[in-house]
Amino acid sequence: MKRLSFKQLHPCIEKYCDEYAIFLTKACASACLSEPMSSSKFDSPNLPIKRRTFIRKTTVLTTGVAAFGALSRHSDAAGTPTMVNSIRSLSNPYHATWNQGGAAFARSIGAEYVTLVTEGNSEKGIADIRAIIEKTRGNMVLNVDPNDAPDARPIVDDCVKAGVYMTAQWTRPADLHPWDRNPYFVCYITYDNLKYGEATANELIKAIGGSGGIVALGGIPASDAATNRRAGLDKAIAANPGVKLLDFQIANWKSTDALPIVGAWLTRFGDQIKGIWCANDDMAVGALEALRAENLAGKVLVTGIDGIKLAIDGIRAGEFVATVSWDPYWQGSMGLSIAYGAKTGKFDPAKEPHEHREFYATGVLVTKENADEFYKTHIASEPKIDFNDYWGRVTGQVRQT
Repeated sequence: MKRLSFKQLHPCIEKYCDEYAIFLTKACASACLSEPMSSSKFDSPNLPIKRRTFIRKTTVLTTGVAAFGALSRHSDAAGTPTMVNSIRSLSNPYHATWNQGGAAFARSIGAEYVTLVTEGNSEKGIADIRAIIEKTRGNMVLNVDPNDAPDARPIVDDCVKAGVYMTAQWTRPADLHPWDRNPYFVCYITYDNLKYGEATANELIKAIGGSGGIVALGGIPASDAATNRRAGLDKAIAANPGVKLLDFQIANWKSTDALPIVGAWLTRFGDQIKGIWCANDDMAVGALEALRAENLAGKVLVTGIDGIKLAIDGIRAGEFVATVSWDPYWQGSMGLSIAYGAKTGKFDPAKEPHEHREFYATGVLVTKENADEFYKTHIASEPKIDFNDYWGRVTGQVRQT
């Protein structure tokens, strides 16, 4: 079968997005009532491709046809650009908070807002961004957390070609620098993952008394964050010879992957496990659930990274030892704000120093000592962000490798 390009599909999408949205609404209602619904209600003799193919092609955007429907007709013409965040998954509390920050910034400038999610699929993430670039005719700003480091290159190249101002966060090839893609690749933001991976490991080691067995869960290997956080863990263990790493496994940043791994560890190692180091909070939440199932929560201690509410709650309850907050609300909003500032001429990226183009932002180590205060200022109330303070959280230029 001949493949249709997005450009060929565009008229179909414009014509049928409302009809398909109605179909989805009816389908959801039917499912809730446990009543069958015929998919033939959406078949159209005027649609040049089969319904299944149409649905598959038009769901390259995160929210499928709904994402296209969310954009009004003026969004692809001159005017306020559409704000676009591309993240891993809205089911992850960290990225859900990132998304809230993005929506807040879009509201502050009266812009339309679109969220794309990769669900861990690099091909989908790249395709979604290409589709929204075409839909908006390049009148957009992008803030992206690439699924894997190699994904950043085609995303940046597509944005440069289309004249889209963008920010990338967390991961990218080491030789991909914003100053080589002026002015559209505005900046790359990350955090000192080695430093904070070591910091959470040291908190765990201190909590177990400086000796004993621990296990560890890592993120996707191709991610800079996962690699450097693991390096921080290794550095902390090397400095504490009484600590033994019993096993290290990849749980892909997901609580659902972490849960069975930790369950198997508890069977395999039993009371040799004194603590569990996790490269992010979502995996740590999965580890905690496995411990709760065995009545070991608070006895086997856990650390995470990201600063989500469940982790802060765990610290306050004595089940977590530590986490690190990146302030995803800031990441979701300021990643857009910085790129938007460049697009609207508030600053010229090419004239900014390298430490404003590739930088480590500020992280906060949260332990029992500051968990209550952190909860009040970051969880119980909406974070206060000055969207015009572009460089206020810069702690230094990213180390060049």
